[in-house]
Formats: sequence, C-alpha cells, structure tokens
Amino acid sequence: MRLTTKGRFAVTAMMDLALQEPVCPVALAGISERQGISLSYLEQLFAKLRRKGLVESVRGPGGGYRLSRPLAQVSVAEIIKAVDEQLDATQCGERGNCHDGRNCMTHALWFTLNRKIYEHLDSISLGDLVTQYQERQEASPLPPAA
Repeated sequence: MRLTTKGRFAVTAMMDLALQEPVCPVALAGISERQGISLSYLEQLFAKLRRKGLVESVRGPGGGYRLSRPLAQVSVAEIIKAVDEQLDATQCGERGNCHDGRNCMTHALWFTLNRKIYEHLDSISLGDLVTQYQERQEASPLPPAA
C-alpha cells in the first residue's frame, strides 16, 4: 500500500483551499506558506486538480484558485486519484500476475483491501474533513498570547 506525499499533500492543499476560499480565490503561495509545501510542487498538483475539474483558476490581481464544486461533492478518493496517486496493496497493480503470471496466494486479500480503502476514502467528502477539522479547532482553542 502506497499513499505517497503526493496524495497527502493534495488532500492537505485542498483542505486549506476549502478553509480559505469562501473569502476569495486562494493563492498557491499562501497554501505553500501555511502548509510548508513547496510552491513548485503545489503548482504541479493544482495543474492536475484543475484538469480533473476539482479546482478552477482565477487570473489577475487577487487571483488564485477556488473549488469548482461544493465541498460535499468532492471525495478524498477523487482528490487522490486526480493527482495520479495509486492506492494499491497488491504487488501486481491488481493485474493478477503477481506470482509468475498467476495470482499469488494472498492476492484476493490485498485486492479486497484496495477496494475497502477506496470505498472508505470515497465516502469521505472534503466537506466532512473541513467540518471535523473545525470541530477539533473549536474543542481545543489556542491559549491566549502572552
């Protein structure tokens, strides 16, 4: 099972965008600064997210990116797939040729795990993540500055 930084960063950046975006389009430089993700890496990720229709760019002064659909209509699985991330616990890419052209003894186990992980991530919307994050923030506010 490989979920690399590409998928993690894409979900993190989309969450940041969702938290900032109701005010105005969000510049990638702001996401980069807040999340500690390189600007050039974010540009690559957002190019893919834009091609898949998850975000749209706004040009000009005050431009940046905004979500192209409501938060509830964007799943975590969709974000991960949009940046070409593979969720695959099999060693054969689900092709069934992991043991000399045949299924290995545990292929069905890993194949089923892939499906369960995808179903789980597909059942979680960006809106769900934002709500959970905001609830955690409200439950543990920062102490006052000294």
